[in-house]
Amino acid sequence: MTLPTHAPVLVTGGTGTLGRHVVPLLLAAGRDVRVLTRNPRPAADGVEYPAGDLLVDGGKGVDAALAGVEVVLHLAGDAKNDEATTRNLVAAARRAGAKHLVYISVIGADRVPLGYFRAKHAAERLVAESGIPYTTLRAAQFHDLTLKTAAAMAKLPLVPKLGGIRWEPVDSRDVAERLVGLALDAPAGLVPDLAGPAVRTLGDLTRDHLLAAGKRRPMLPLRAPGKVGRCYREGANLARPGADRGTRTWEAFLAETFPAGAAAARVRTR
Repeated sequence: MTLPTHAPVLVTGGTGTLGRHVVPLLLAAGRDVRVLTRNPRPAADGVEYPAGDLLVDGGKGVDAALAGVEVVLHLAGDAKNDEATTRNLVAAARRAGAKHLVYISVIGADRVPLGYFRAKHAAERLVAESGIPYTTLRAAQFHDLTLKTAAAMAKLPLVPKLGGIRWEPVDSRDVAERLVGLALDAPAGLVPDLAGPAVRTLGDLTRDHLLAAGKRRPMLPLRAPGKVGRCYREGANLARPGADRGTRTWEAFLAETFPAGAAAARVRTR
């Protein structure tokens, strides 16, 4: 199924890490795009910016933003507010008669006992039980978040090298391409996970960041404690069998982010 091009697509979180890639892809596909924002903004580059607040009970302004919309991509959310914003969006999308609700979640949402994952899983249930045809994609941690995590640890004088914690970071551009393809196709429910091309330990990812950024820090091997540590060691955060894989690697992302560091690394390996 291909939805008619005249129906606008509403994107929440359209100015965030993922949304900045999703919106241009929708425009390139010939779709009219609306990006929901808390504060009104003039239309620009073919995109409308209707004001609406999903944190307000009932979603102030969201009904107007959804007028005539058939596809909704819900990219906004965080551990604190994800359930509330999704509940308000679902209610408004039902009132508007939306025909396809697309939600981005995280791999391990139903298995990892952390607040962010639990919030994502609660939002998944709201979408699945909304009565609106839907598609939910669970993705691995983005390269951008991986970099933020590694950079935070790299600020310490002694960098922890957490043993047994494995990630499979995926490029946000790969996720955006997958999401847009799903959004412009028929609703498919919970689709296969999307992870990065390789499984890496968090310690190795942090070491890669240090090298790319030209930093020298001693690393201290540590074992992640408790239930959460055991959960990660068992791979609860990793993609299930049959997952899709992105193509853009962590190493390539670092080379783009730290071009000077990549050049220095090439010199050292000659």
